[in-house]
Parts: sequence; C-alpha cells; structure tokens
Amino acid sequence: MPGRSGRRCRLFWLLASCLSAAFLCLRSELATQPEEEPSPLPVLQLSLAFLLCYSLIKSWCPVCPHQPCPVLAPSASLARKAALEGYYEQRLRVSPHVLGHSRAHVSQLVGELLRVGRTEQDGGTLGFRGDFLQIGSTWEQHQTNSPDCFDILVPIKVPQVLQLEPSFQAGPQSMPLSLGGTAICRVKACSKPEGARCRREFMESFCVRLEKQRALSSAQVLRWFHAKVLRSLNVIRFQWEQRCSISLLPHRDQLILKLLPRADYVCCHISLSVRLIPALHVGDSVFLVAESSRGKELLLPALTPGTLWAVYLSKHEHKFLNWLRAQTPSNSCHLKCLQLMKVLRDLACREFDQRFSVQWNTILCTYNMKTALFHLLLKGPLDAWDEKFLMERLQDLVLFWRERLQKQELMHFFLGNKNVPDFLTVPRKMKEVFPVNLLAGFDAALLDLVSFQLLKTWNCAHLIMKLHSHKHLPRNY
Repeated sequence: MPGRSGRRCRLFWLLASCLSAAFLCLRSELATQPEEEPSPLPVLQLSLAFLLCYSLIKSWCPVCPHQPCPVLAPSASLARKAALEGYYEQRLRVSPHVLGHSRAHVSQLVGELLRVGRTEQDGGTLGFRGDFLQIGSTWEQHQTNSPDCFDILVPIKVPQVLQLEPSFQAGPQSMPLSLGGTAICRVKACSKPEGARCRREFMESFCVRLEKQRALSSAQVLRWFHAKVLRSLNVIRFQWEQRCSISLLPHRDQLILKLLPRADYVCCHISLSVRLIPALHVGDSVFLVAESSRGKELLLPALTPGTLWAVYLSKHEHKFLNWLRAQTPSNSCHLKCLQLMKVLRDLACREFDQRFSVQWNTILCTYNMKTALFHLLLKGPLDAWDEKFLMERLQDLVLFWRERLQKQELMHFFLGNKNVPDFLTVPRKMKEVFPVNLLAGFDAALLDLVSFQLLKTWNCAHLIMKLHSHKHLPRNY
C-alpha cells in the first residue's frame, strides 16, 4: 500500500476489529449469567460479528483503486493551473543560449572521442562506425532538469565477414518477444572462405549459443564498449584538461561521462552528464541497443542470459516530432504537457514506499509517456494543442493514461503497428512483427493502483508542487 495514508487506514480498521472482538467476548460472558434471560433475537451479537468480519477485511485488503476521486472545486482548478504554469516558468523553461552551448560542447567531445576510437580498428573484433546519434529528452526538448544530461547513441559495426539478423521470435515455439520491444540478434557468417579465423575469434568472444545458431551477446558487447571508450578517453584527456575535467562513471550497465568545466571556457559553468549507448545498426534506421534487460529475461527464463537487445527507432521518432512541429500551432503545448506529466510522476513518487516507487517509475517511464502522447496526438485535431488549451490537454493525457492502465494495454507506436503514418517510412518488417504491448507482464492490480494514484496526483497537483517546490527533481537515466 503506497504512502502513509494507507498504513493509517489499516491501523484504524485493525483497531476496530480488536474492539469488536472485545465486545463480542463481553457479550458472551454476560449471556452466561443465570439472572439474564436469553434473548430471542441477538441483534447486538450479530451486528458485532458483522462489524468484526468487515473490519478484518478492510484492515488486510488494499483500498479499491476504482473508488472515485473528489471533484475539484473551481478554486482548486485555478490553483492547479497556476502551480503548473508557475513551475514550468521557474523550473523547466530553458535558456536557448545554455542549451545551444551545452549541445556544442558535448558534440565536440564525443566526436573527438569516436575519431580516436575509429583509428584503432581491429579487423577481427567490433569497431566504431564514426558517427553518433543524439537521442533523449534534452535533444527533443522535453527535459525536466537543466540541459545537463545528454544521451548519445554510438553505432558500432561487426567484421565484414559477418551478417546480423535481428529476430523478434524466441524459442522452439517461436514465442513473441513482446517485452517492451526487444529482439535477439543472430549472427550469420558469410560464405567467403577468407576470414575464417576472424569469424571464429569473433564468435568465441562476442557470441553465445542459442539453439543451433549463434547470437550476439549484449553483455559481452557492453564490456568491450566500456574498455574501448576508456582507452579512447585516455588518449584525448590531456587535450581537454584545460577546458574541463572528464571522468568516466559506470552506472549499472551504463557508461556516463561527467564533464566539469574549468575556468571560463564554458561560459555557462554547467556540469554535464553524457550517457554513451552502444548500438548496432541493422538497416532502415533501426538500431539494436545493448542495455540491461535482466528484468525482461526473468520473464523468459528459457533464453540465454545477455541475448536480448532493445529496439530503437530514434530517427523515426525525430521525424515524427519534426512533423508535429510543422503541423501543430506555433505555440503548441504537446511537449510542455509531456514535461509536466514527467514532473508530476517524479514529485508524486516521493510519497510512495520504495517498492511501489520502482514499479511506478517503470510503468510511467519516459518512453511509455512519450508513446502515450504520440497515440493521443493522432486521435484528435492538432489545432487543439494550442497553448491556451494546456490544462485541457493535460487532463486528456491523464485520462488517456487511466484508460490504458485499466485496459492493461499500451501498444508500441512503431513495432507491430500497421496504422503508423506512412510518411514515417517504418520498415515493413517492423510493422509486421507481433504487436508489442508495453504494459505486458505487469499485474492487473498493480496497474489499477497506478491508475488510481495517477488521477489522485493530478487532482492534488497544486498541493504536491507546493510541498516539493524547493527540491530538485531526481535525474532518471
């Protein structure tokens, strides 16, 4: 039961159960006295027994998530609007100068890092392609912190004598990998006789056996990538020491560069965090990303650990966002809605216990929130996303999420979606895969509870923001 109110409610009903039991015992003792006449209709006894049963049920069962939330008074609605708009102006609006300077600084450093790494290519192993792709909320302008966190997709390549074959099926029964958009990357050797040694060394170093074939191991690729970036960083570190201090921080299975500016080289004096993400380009602007998927592999125990890859269609997302920018009003609020939804998610999370907090952030992760926004944008007229309708569109987004959670279904915007707009030119093989439900695998009761808490958070947004207005939002990688 998340929060303190649930624990207090259980304590109240537990106390009521104890009092009811005590009254029943007292009534039974008095009824055994000889001077008392037996009652033909023990109404009090039946009432106390009913109260005891009801109290026990209420003390151990969670509050029903479908109970209606109170309707806000007009004054509360105005207070919520003022709180959200004030928070955006004070905490979320970003200076174009700071954003542009930070982007240029990150792009220059990453470009130099990959240039050095590309010169150390080895024909029998993986290597940098040389380019990189800017992804994530800072580049897409829906970040909830200052522009100090950047995600960079680093494409890597395999030896030319090998060929990658992504598969969205697993196991002998061709079980679909509908786990948030994951795939297995099988490796096929070309028929050329030269390079047999290269193929053998690569297979032994980076692949695991999956049935009768070989699959590329995301865990092995991550280990190689970490070592490769560290060697490249040691080469360029002295060139940048007068500009900024650079450190490499492993964060779980992620690799993060911390940049601390020196003197006045970076005029904005912002400490930057750059997350480097290794990815395989498998054609048609589709990438397979090596990242931690231990939780997903627990749902598919038949798979060899470290064989799942996340499917990224970042270029298609960028294209859709650019199309929205051209089709919506010049002062459209769709990205602002996404920012404020993420803020409400992060602020409400502080009132939950640790376990529910993790579940809440997993279900309402940024990618799922962006997917829900994409679906909602295509449902109605784009002119309705004018800035003056901000509160109405925010409420639509909350209610859309509530509907999806209660139906236990939020479909991937690209994978398995045959109705994706044609101008996005999504590869046919992506449209024809088994439809991916991003809420698959979550317990129905948990999704109901998240739905209830989300609506409660929306109704109490002005109070939550007032309570946490002095605190910084956590950085979610």
